[in-house]
Amino acid sequence: MDLLPTEIVQDILSRLPITSLVQFRSVCRSWRVLAVDPELVALSLRRAAPCLLLHCDFPIRNQIYFADLASGDSRVRRIQVPFWPSMSEFEVIGSCNGLLCLSDSLYGDALYVYNPFAGKFTQLPKSEHYAGQEVVFGFGFHPRTKEYKVIKIVYYRGRGRSSGSGRPVGSRRMMSDVQILTLGSSSGWRTQPKFSHHFLRSKPGEALVNGRLHWVTRPRRCNPVRRLISFDLGDEQFREVPKPDCGGLNRCNLSLVAVRGCLGAAVYCNYGRLEIWVMKEYNVKESWVKELSIGAYMPKGLKQNVERSYKIWRTALSGRVRVLCVLENGEILLEYKSRVLVCYDGNSGRFRDLKLQGLPKWFQANVVVGCLNWIDTPIL
Repeated sequence: MDLLPTEIVQDILSRLPITSLVQFRSVCRSWRVLAVDPELVALSLRRAAPCLLLHCDFPIRNQIYFADLASGDSRVRRIQVPFWPSMSEFEVIGSCNGLLCLSDSLYGDALYVYNPFAGKFTQLPKSEHYAGQEVVFGFGFHPRTKEYKVIKIVYYRGRGRSSGSGRPVGSRRMMSDVQILTLGSSSGWRTQPKFSHHFLRSKPGEALVNGRLHWVTRPRRCNPVRRLISFDLGDEQFREVPKPDCGGLNRCNLSLVAVRGCLGAAVYCNYGRLEIWVMKEYNVKESWVKELSIGAYMPKGLKQNVERSYKIWRTALSGRVRVLCVLENGEILLEYKSRVLVCYDGNSGRFRDLKLQGLPKWFQANVVVGCLNWIDTPIL
């Protein structure tokens, strides 16, 4: 390999499955250095096929499993989490460029950034904590500023800070703060007060498109209209994004997802039907297009757990189907009730249950790019 030009070596390595690249870096010191070269990382991020990370808390709490769909390997492998037991219970609140952002789901004040393939992790500084707070997180990377940022939107009653007795101080009016942390910066958490939107808290979180995080607002009595709101990780400003004219949006459940680099919306309709809308040109309302209408489907792995009544099982699946990603073959990967993975072919209208060896019984699937990237690796 020493006789080959560096460009050719990097081109070859960038096409390897992440499991092979992890083995490659373990051969010798020079190969370890080459595996984390910024140019190779950049190539891997552009070319790597999506991988599945499955966060599972049953029967054993907080395990992470990995499945490399592109390699054709149907086995699910368990990943040893290095920060256990210091954070024994956690949830995945976001992923970007192969990095996971994890939150302590037991005590709620610890945050980690973790690359399960490189085996690297770091604990982030603690931020302002409020009594009885509700938190919506965001995590992402902006291609212009080349910075990773964690967004923490905190909702609390009154002034919210705990007194010596642990009771909240101040009035009971709902208030909110936006706390922002730039990874690698010495400035720590910064706060933007007076935030007017109330977001839905969903898992795994927001949709990251064009360096912007996106959320759906929660309907309220005084303002029942659902809105799509973006946060630009570059200028750190919130803006409203035009929503699709899919009819009755304020009465429907919907979630946001990145589809081939565009902002997409999964709209849950009556009787288990699912529509996928895609905004072809960002921030242009007229560019919203309904790409797919997916009918109700009952995976084989769920049939024995749901009553046979046609209407009952259609209602049971309403809003419990997550759109994960578009696979290389054009199929849509779906997660049903945190238990079954299904591939949907939009051309034929056929469903295919994805059978993986060692798949946990309960899980939350996260689509990530398998690479050895880290927060201090320059993204070229």
